[in-house]
Amino acid sequence: MSETILIAGAGIAGLMAAMALARDDRSVVVVDRDPPPPALSVDQAFDEWERKGVTQLRHSHVFLGRLIKLIRTQHPRLWTTLIESGARECSFGDALPPQLRARYRYAPGDEDMSFLFSRRTTLELIMRRYAATLPGVAFATEAGIRGVLTDGDRVTGLKVQIGGEMREMMADSVIDATGRTTQFPDWLGLNETVVDTSPAGILYFTRHYRLLDGAEEPSRDGPPGAGDLGYLKFGVFAADNRHFSITLAVPEIETDLRTAMLNPDVFDAVCREVPGTARWIDAARAEPASKVFGMGNLISLWRSYRKDDAPRVRNFYPIGDATLRTNPLYGRGCSVGAIMAHLLADIFAETADPAERLKRLETRTREELHPFYDLMAKQDAQAIRRARNEQMPGYKPRFRARVIKSFAEDAVGPASRGDIEVMRAVMRGFHMLENPTAWTKRFGIMARVMKAWATPKALKKNLYPPKPGPERAEMLRALGLAA
Repeated sequence: MSETILIAGAGIAGLMAAMALARDDRSVVVVDRDPPPPALSVDQAFDEWERKGVTQLRHSHVFLGRLIKLIRTQHPRLWTTLIESGARECSFGDALPPQLRARYRYAPGDEDMSFLFSRRTTLELIMRRYAATLPGVAFATEAGIRGVLTDGDRVTGLKVQIGGEMREMMADSVIDATGRTTQFPDWLGLNETVVDTSPAGILYFTRHYRLLDGAEEPSRDGPPGAGDLGYLKFGVFAADNRHFSITLAVPEIETDLRTAMLNPDVFDAVCREVPGTARWIDAARAEPASKVFGMGNLISLWRSYRKDDAPRVRNFYPIGDATLRTNPLYGRGCSVGAIMAHLLADIFAETADPAERLKRLETRTREELHPFYDLMAKQDAQAIRRARNEQMPGYKPRFRARVIKSFAEDAVGPASRGDIEVMRAVMRGFHMLENPTAWTKRFGIMARVMKAWATPKALKKNLYPPKPGPERAEMLRALGLAA
């Protein structure tokens, strides 16, 4: 083997890196603290596979078109196995609102805007098994990383504890895919890597359910399965093998609501108050398949290992949440890890200079992903303000806030639900296939949006979704909580 690469972490980003970098003339070793996956079915793995290193393993996930396109084009055998294992593709046409679905006609590029419906455990299990079959890829499991080996500013390997034995694993390159709790900055003595942070302002709660025998998913023509009530965001996530999950995101300032949410009875009671989730958990349709999982400390973050455009460390490449952490509400985390993994593989093929590799990785990551990070930070800030205003009875937003709200609800919403070209343009950004605001710079698309905005509400009332759920005071009364 001419090159040895150690990948720290066997989550989605680490697995994607192993898959992208696998070659006959490389030794790619994925180092992971957890045991190897069990030789079980995907349903058994959901119940029994312990992944202490992946806190979000059993939360809802949405797998976007950019990730699916990478898998389909770069790893077709993996895609086939995922579908055979029960994961489902939801095409662009399938996901359209009722107003557009009946008259939909395929256009080139629509195939890139599919969702993959799968539990995270199913995707990760199948990816893990697939990666293990690739040339040069191996796994070191139950291996706790305890530090980094260095020679000056060069990373030369990892200090790893396997059982009671401390080992030194040498490498030409080390990739940090250890996720949001990465310790590499501390190990490297580089405590000024964070260049930006942004609060998500929410706590995240998820419960999984299973469709009963003979029952089917609700039609997609009814109340929306996702929405924002200001004091609560909700989403239904279809998955594999007759499973689905519901996530409720509660603002941090909603103390009583978020404290109660880990109680399964409270979680289900909230879902029953929201029409778009109530029909999914109807006792005649589905039954719970898990407890309620919670996740907090959701802070978006961007790291850089350069100073004055020069790398501060060599032979070291952070990807995924280890360097770019996003609010999970937007469902971009797995796609970000996959994008960075394949960017890194391209860069490894272009140059062997470790300083140039890191420089190109950070440059291309910023070009590809910073627009999504920037938009997310702005949306989170708006959501935090809205959640605060929900606790102020009689609050009246300022003129600018009313205009922004009207543009989203009376222009973009109706235009995308009633005009297939607007929907295509918006969804290309949503699926991370292009800059998320690119559609706003296209005259033809914006003309259609502005026309929708100028149309009286009475003439476009069929393009508004039903009311997503109760007001805050009504919800809290139903739950027996004080407003």
